[in-house]
Amino acid sequence: MKIPVNVPLVGKEEISEVAAVLKRGALTSAAKDGGVNVQEFERLVCSFLKSKYAIAVNSGTAALQAALYALDIKSGDEVLLPSFTFVATANSVVSVGAKPVFVDIKRDNYTIDTDDLRKKVTKKTKAIMPVHLYGNVAYMDEISEIAQKHQIPIIEDACQSLGSSYRGKQTGTFSELGCFSLYAAKVMTSGEGGIISTSDEKLRDKLLMIRNHGMVHGYDTRILGLNLRLPEINAAIAKVQMKKLPKFLKKRERNAKVLTELLSGADVTLPVPRNQEKVNWYLYTISSKNRDKISKVLNENDIGATVYYGTPIHKTPYYNTKKSLPNTEWAAKSVLSLPVQPQVTDKHLQTTARIIKSL
Repeated sequence: MKIPVNVPLVGKEEISEVAAVLKRGALTSAAKDGGVNVQEFERLVCSFLKSKYAIAVNSGTAALQAALYALDIKSGDEVLLPSFTFVATANSVVSVGAKPVFVDIKRDNYTIDTDDLRKKVTKKTKAIMPVHLYGNVAYMDEISEIAQKHQIPIIEDACQSLGSSYRGKQTGTFSELGCFSLYAAKVMTSGEGGIISTSDEKLRDKLLMIRNHGMVHGYDTRILGLNLRLPEINAAIAKVQMKKLPKFLKKRERNAKVLTELLSGADVTLPVPRNQEKVNWYLYTISSKNRDKISKVLNENDIGATVYYGTPIHKTPYYNTKKSLPNTEWAAKSVLSLPVQPQVTDKHLQTTARIIKSL
């Protein structure tokens, strides 16, 4: 059986909590603060992130969209973001009427290139959306410096980086707003779901309205909002997964370390975290000019190596632009993510390394 690059890991505890929700019959809540499971999950997130507030929503995309609404991003505004990421980052910007402006990436960790970022700031720039891609922490010191100079807010796309940190600070907490995904293939899951972290009380209050049709007390819509609520079933799964997260992360870290040692001397570029950076190893991503052949042989041997992302956003049919993003285009042809998720065994890691070294 092929070992996938990522897979949801759920057990008896999650099943028990879901059954309890079904027995109670309170499957969701339109109350301002959400249902009991939503509230408990949010408390657990705050504790883990060391964030003052956490707002649970029904997807990572919804988290990004709500964050943009909270900052009043609208038609005529521009948002700076990388093209080398999942399309939801750009789609969320378009969904509020704004224009995504694509920025190149750094080759060392595939996150937004701060030199190119500086060049693309204009009077129309109303937000910067760095992505902590693969769990690698973006260069937030430099990004924050640029944002402060131009008085531009930052929305961290931390959808892939729950559990990653730099100098002891969790991703999603370096700026005004951080957005996380709880999709089934992430380091922990609620099936579908998302989180927004903030330490700003006014933004928290606004986000609670945005996720619930703009309402506070019943039918009293005060601002534009949508139904972005996280159902109680999903929150029940999430609160169990949140407690398991440290164990999940530890296993990923161990597997990544072993794979790095096994691949020593291979003709590929390995991921190397920066000093004081702790990566969640959502995706252990190598680069190689021989990427396609490596991927083909690994998959023929039941190792689910996967390319994220073979087509950068600015080259997709919808967004198709003629702008040149050389590092982005290099990465799209070179990167390959290898399985290090908790179900991966030493035998899988040894097979992975043996094949790569043989090619």
